[in-house]
Amino acid sequence: MKKNIALLAGGYSGEYVISIKTAGTIEQNLDKELYDVYKIIVTKEGWWYESEEGKRTEVDKNDFTLTLSGNKIKFDAVYIAIHGTPGEDGRLQGYLDMLQVPYATCNSIVSALTFNKSYCNKVVKALNIANIANSVHLIKGEPYSVGNILEQLKLPMFVKPNEMGSSLGVSKVKSVEELLPAIEKAFKEDNQVLIEEFIEGREITIGVYKVDGRLHTLPATEIVSQNEFFDYEAKYTPGVTNEITPAPIDDSIREQLETKASYIYRHLNCRGVVRMDFILQKGTNKLYFLEVNTTPGQSENSIVPQQVRASGLTLKEFYGSLIEDCIKNNTF
Repeated sequence: MKKNIALLAGGYSGEYVISIKTAGTIEQNLDKELYDVYKIIVTKEGWWYESEEGKRTEVDKNDFTLTLSGNKIKFDAVYIAIHGTPGEDGRLQGYLDMLQVPYATCNSIVSALTFNKSYCNKVVKALNIANIANSVHLIKGEPYSVGNILEQLKLPMFVKPNEMGSSLGVSKVKSVEELLPAIEKAFKEDNQVLIEEFIEGREITIGVYKVDGRLHTLPATEIVSQNEFFDYEAKYTPGVTNEITPAPIDDSIREQLETKASYIYRHLNCRGVVRMDFILQKGTNKLYFLEVNTTPGQSENSIVPQQVRASGLTLKEFYGSLIEDCIKNNTF
């Protein structure tokens, strides 16, 4: 008998469009002979499934079911493909936990922690496994001064919303005059702002996932952007960024990267596939941890699908293994 899979897409943030693309890739690559896939759009206005004929059916949030043609559909598993809130910050995970519905992503606590860049950096720093850039964490409504920030950090620096993906609201600040406008720009996207010292080097990102208790690292990718940094345009405009998979790095660096990423995955208690971003510092070859993406972008040409194909797996095999693992190893 086929298993019913709910594929959650959309969300409440500016990453809505990217989420729809991610969900499209996953939907296309889940085996139709094994799964009946129901793509459910999640917005602040409602949660619904839309049939091929265009008919919308609202989800019953009391038990997370759909009723189609008089039949009540319960889900064997959920794949959360929502970037930003409420799919990447732990809210949906907590809801599904309460209903005891298995899902193929990190749990609510891990998702909430990793979504907050500043808090995640503090935890990873305490693991003493990777370098972390010096930073300042601002909260809207709490006093701060440019002078105090400059006493703690050296220019250039990155100013970014603390809980936002896709590089929305991010600025690279090279002069004192640019700092305040950059902070104000970031506060338009989030109530918290993270300011980090710039680490010059190569941006390397790596996918990590676990199936049947065994940890796997995917071939790493080097991101070479024609823009000042890997901003929203660079991420989603064809031709602006060159993503090289596998990354052209020495074996010793690759081994370090895989070891550090695996260690962080285990000690943060991650689940499913995550993508970790690092900077390989110029001149020292030290690896600086940037962030964990617990719901990484997975449109057809996104980094994780690139890495999966480079590993020798098909996307159908990959997504199928994540779904089966989540069903088999759920703790309910």
